[in-house]
Amino acid sequence: MPSKVSLTRYLVEQQRIDGHIPSQLRLLLEVVARACKSISQAVNKGALGSVMGSAESENVQGEIQKKLDIIANEVLIEANEWGGHLAGMASEEMEGIYVVPNRYPQGEYLLLFDPLDGSSNIDINVSIGTIFSVLKMPEGDRGVDESDFLQAGRQQVAAGYCIYGPQTTLVLTVGDGVAMFTLDREQGSFVLIEENVQIPEDTKEFAINMSNMRHWDEPVKRYVDELLAGKDGPRGKDFNMRWVAAMVADVHRILCRGGIFMYPWDKREPEKAGKLRLMYEANPMSWLIEQAGGAATNGKQRILDIQPGKLHERVSVILGSKNEVERVTGYHLGA
Repeated sequence: MPSKVSLTRYLVEQQRIDGHIPSQLRLLLEVVARACKSISQAVNKGALGSVMGSAESENVQGEIQKKLDIIANEVLIEANEWGGHLAGMASEEMEGIYVVPNRYPQGEYLLLFDPLDGSSNIDINVSIGTIFSVLKMPEGDRGVDESDFLQAGRQQVAAGYCIYGPQTTLVLTVGDGVAMFTLDREQGSFVLIEENVQIPEDTKEFAINMSNMRHWDEPVKRYVDELLAGKDGPRGKDFNMRWVAAMVADVHRILCRGGIFMYPWDKREPEKAGKLRLMYEANPMSWLIEQAGGAATNGKQRILDIQPGKLHERVSVILGSKNEVERVTGYHLGA
């Protein structure tokens, strides 16, 4: 493809030449991209747009919502409500699903999203982002209900995120590798900057919240202790730790240069399988990572093979450079 390929042209080529996506999915992804552009504008205005600070309300997870959380959620719903490509939506910020009015059976797809990942970074001007996942409506289904959304991650037909940082970058997979696009504000569209993104199998960088070390299970402690021991330890090399406290930013770094990201189960809430949401965060990010040659597990099994039992299910997450993920997963299985 020539330089300055827009997202729209890229998707048209995927549809016309490669046959990877049908027209409805292409149009849906364009609507999601336009919504991300609107969110990016709100993020860039910051305090000038009266979008900073808390909204004095809680989401379904019991977390205090930021004003931008609510704005981003509304932007995504309104943008997709009348597109004709969706049967329903589900958001990390909403308790139940949103059935798109008067669109079924014309709408063939289901959209799940975390409208603003990394909310704690909003007020300090650190990278945040939007994560999304697209599923197909089950065959022969006569209505839209929560059970339609409870599909394993391997059944996704598209997934991606938009990161709002020094640049606004959209990262996307439709099952044929990973492509990155940067928002050209003068042109007003996302422009392709890289195709067939690949993650190195080995790395010297890891991302984990070290303040939780005392709560970790033994396999994670063993793995991180080996990394911290550096070249004098069993790994024979030094590792650097990176932690942005926004999954979208940590995963973006891994896609750009490799690394491993871990948000493991810990003993503070032993009844919960993990902290991150399977449907809104782990599944789309795991598919992107796998499409770029990496791996993603919950410590014991491939994340994309997990059958969800509820809409807001949580999961332990270990993803990134393949050899490191396999090592720490092996420690869990050995234990």
